[in-house]
Amino acid sequence: MTRLSVNINKVALLRNARGGNLPDLIQFARDCEAYGAEGITVHPRPDQRHVRYSDIPALREVVTTEFNIEGNPTPEFLELVLAHPPHQCTLVPDAAHQLTSDHGWDTLEHADFLRAVIARLHDRGIRVSLFVDADPRMVEGAQAVGADRVELYTGPYAHQFPDDPAAAIAPYLAAAQAAHQCGLGLNAGHDLNLDNLPYFRQHCPHLLEVSIGHALISDALYFGIANTIRLYQKALQPKK
Repeated sequence: MTRLSVNINKVALLRNARGGNLPDLIQFARDCEAYGAEGITVHPRPDQRHVRYSDIPALREVVTTEFNIEGNPTPEFLELVLAHPPHQCTLVPDAAHQLTSDHGWDTLEHADFLRAVIARLHDRGIRVSLFVDADPRMVEGAQAVGADRVELYTGPYAHQFPDDPAAAIAPYLAAAQAAHQCGLGLNAGHDLNLDNLPYFRQHCPHLLEVSIGHALISDALYFGIANTIRLYQKALQPKK
């Protein structure tokens, strides 16, 4: 089964808009797990417009499934993660003021940097996933620098899916096969939703985990968070 990790950044964004504690981010994380989520993902950005660095200690205490912290491994980010070690850290090459993640690591060009960062995280017992494009060379590079998993950036898949699902999934099949051959675990995320997720799940082999935030929280406005989590879990079930 592919695990569903709920990214709660947009819940934090809503809270931050009024400066108080509504909605309660910590309680929301608890509730997502109670409703069946198999992980909680956060992406604390340097400008802290979403989840804040100060949220991490409390979330680390309450998440009982899998806690995944993703972000650009700046010194401040690494200090945060090493002080409050999650189950998984997903390294993402975001610029400081980037609106959203839109590309993966060049694991060949940044090999020395990534190898050093991954070693520090491993010393704290943290599983490391690298956010990469659907390119077998980048997957192989992730294995070479010591990553445990890769997370395939699925933005291009989501963009192309409505017009040509088979063409949209093709690069991901090659990347998934490369990950399997390298012995890397396979995650995926970005712009996955109830329309394109079932096809991706059925056609992308060896998929361990998806992290979904924007679409899932948007769907929850109509369906409620408990129902929405069930719908996404259903979308991840293999066909019988």
